[in-house]
Amino acid sequence: MLTESAYRSLPSVDALLQTDEVLVLLRDFSHDAVTTLARDVLSNARAAIKGGGMAVSSDQLASDQLAAQIVERADRAWGPWPNSVVNATGVVLHTNLGRAPLSAGAATAAAASASIYSDLEFDLTTGKRGSRNAHISDLLSQVTGAEAGIAVNNNASGVLLTLAAVVGGASASRGSGETGGPGRAEVIVSRGEAVEIGGGFRIPDVMRQSGAKLVEVGTTNRTYASDYESAVTPGTAAILKVHPSNFTVEGFTHVPELAELVLVGNEHGIPVINDLGSGCLVDTRKYGLDQEPMVQESISDGVALTLFSGDKLLGGPQAGLIAGEKRWVDLVSKHPLARAVRIDKMTLSAIAATLISYLKGAHESEIPIWTMISASEPELAIRAENWRVKIGEGVVESGRSAIGGGSLPGQTLPTTLLAIEAGDKADAFAASLRKSPIAVVARIENDRVLLDPRTVLPDQDFAVIEAVVFALGQTTR
Repeated sequence: MLTESAYRSLPSVDALLQTDEVLVLLRDFSHDAVTTLARDVLSNARAAIKGGGMAVSSDQLASDQLAAQIVERADRAWGPWPNSVVNATGVVLHTNLGRAPLSAGAATAAAASASIYSDLEFDLTTGKRGSRNAHISDLLSQVTGAEAGIAVNNNASGVLLTLAAVVGGASASRGSGETGGPGRAEVIVSRGEAVEIGGGFRIPDVMRQSGAKLVEVGTTNRTYASDYESAVTPGTAAILKVHPSNFTVEGFTHVPELAELVLVGNEHGIPVINDLGSGCLVDTRKYGLDQEPMVQESISDGVALTLFSGDKLLGGPQAGLIAGEKRWVDLVSKHPLARAVRIDKMTLSAIAATLISYLKGAHESEIPIWTMISASEPELAIRAENWRVKIGEGVVESGRSAIGGGSLPGQTLPTTLLAIEAGDKADAFAASLRKSPIAVVARIENDRVLLDPRTVLPDQDFAVIEAVVFALGQTTR
């Protein structure tokens, strides 16, 4: 009987569409779209009643409950996405939070190119078709010292495209220095670099998809130039070196220098491809970190093609950048797969603006991740203390920030944290931070919620303060 009464208390679809909250939705969204949401919410309510999970005390209460659910679902489904988040985790390149935030210049350039026509593939001088890649190629040359470059939609596709192009390139004699041709599909990789990174991206799988045949050399911990030399056969198309991302081997290890691999490649007329991953353009030792391999060094060592990400230590948008010798870049650019993995005008604009920051020598002041990495301990301590004073809770203490994004694995930077003692409510407190008007993502250690100012943009300090005050109110009720 109670179940039948609950069913009867549910309003009709038409009645729900006449509630004040839903009428507001109907001003902005189509009748069909809102009606579909209303039907879904009613269907879920019937299922909840059947399972004993929903109690309603009156017709009006049922209407209020369901109308609120419709609005909530509309906000989730049709509101701005992705949602803005404050990264207080201390992980600079947080993959789940979108990695590198763009510089103001890059964001402005992307927005400008999105809303107007442009000379993306048009030569204003000749009035004929131009190249969407020419400008980026010039900038990559100026920044890295490479002869040419190309941008694709991410580094994984850059690896796939490069291998496909090199393995399937125009046939030529070994003496000409070009690869390709029937039977030349072998690509030599160190066993310690046949890795899997995030999202199940495995180097052997990508090589297989490209048409390359993996030839492993050396051992997991020690590989020498002579191992590569011994593996070269008439079927060898290239040597591939891979940045192992978060995978590290310590202790009894050996990795040949890039210059040694280039020497092997040159002796046999095969290119060396270097998948750098993080795409660092500055010396990280300046910031108290180990040295991350730099793109410029790879180019100067004579590597034919150097591949790296746009949204890691470069500090730009998601992209895969390929820089190197012009003949190899041209081969990659002309491969049919290049069209499938090319990037849009907004991303190209953002990449260009990011590279220009390096040409200006302004990466620390203009590119957010480098502003974060270069932030001084006293500066961070002042911000953390300011949070504590305005919130009226917590303890300021020393801690460590991580680089993240598979860059500089295991490397951390000294920082100052605001620690909130939450006990058995730590998870609930962190959840409340995420539910605040501007979501704040923190980390939990030993029943304490830790907030790191290093990864919080300066104009977001107010959001952290408001979110913590909000969470304190939610978890102390």
